Amino acid sequence: MLANYLIGLREGLEAALVVSILVAYLVKTDRRHLLPRIWAGVALAVAVSLAFGAVLTYGPRGLTFEAQELIGGTLSIVAVGFVTWMIFWMARAARSLSGELRGRIDEAADGSRWSLVVVAVLAVGREGLETALFLWAATQAGTRATGISTPTWEPLAGAALGIATAVLLGYLIFRGAISINLTKFFTWTGAFLILVAAGVLAYGVHDLQEARFLPGLGTLAFDVSDTIDVNSWYGTLLKGVFNFSPATTVLEAAAWLLYAVPVMTMFVLTIRRRPAAPPAKRPGEAPVSTTPAA
Repeated sequence: MLANYLIGLREGLEAALVVSILVAYLVKTDRRHLLPRIWAGVALAVAVSLAFGAVLTYGPRGLTFEAQELIGGTLSIVAVGFVTWMIFWMARAARSLSGELRGRIDEAADGSRWSLVVVAVLAVGREGLETALFLWAATQAGTRATGISTPTWEPLAGAALGIATAVLLGYLIFRGAISINLTKFFTWTGAFLILVAAGVLAYGVHDLQEARFLPGLGTLAFDVSDTIDVNSWYGTLLKGVFNFSPATTVLEAAAWLLYAVPVMTMFVLTIRRRPAAPPAKRPGEAPVSTTPAA
């Protein structure tokens, strides 16, 4: 549940910051009458994300075992690709996020009445779809790691708590009630998600092996089942957070290493090359400038 909570918190906070920038800019430019369009876009993005999650959860159940594993493995790898892109995008483009969104608002405000709805849907919907896909992939990997079916409410509860926390933090930041070092927050959670994504990728590979799409299912890199009990507290923690499997195939281990090591290295280098923080904001600008560079 911890991994799901942190995923919901990070993705939810990104979406909350985007919404706060959109709302704050409309308020500051005396265009409050356009706010209902933003909220309509947010509601539509949430509905689409929930529907996508429902399809992922209940859609493949009528298929053969091999087909389910093939779909599950493919979607797991797609989820890893999306979350990796998101991590690096936030690390590089966070400082220009506010200005980019303001430009989109100005263009949309001069267009059709649906333009602002589309801006909000695209800005928030991306986070929602990524969250739904990554949560589904992480949950499926954790279930297969132990062979025990995880109750649907557990990952949903963890993610919901994370999103609720993110919404509260986003509102408090928007109101100027709290100040958070968002740069450090996204840096640490980005590093954490790289390790989680490595576990999801490894089990995506395992799914493709189960589907007979990839070879080497019976060739183990290591088997510590006698040492690490997946039902113990530490086994549950390793499984729930990092999708650790006591019996890991050679191809799974190779996928984990070939992803985690270079991606973490590139992430650290990206963070180190990030330019210094801009000068302090002028009074009254805090709500608009609530980006990870704040």
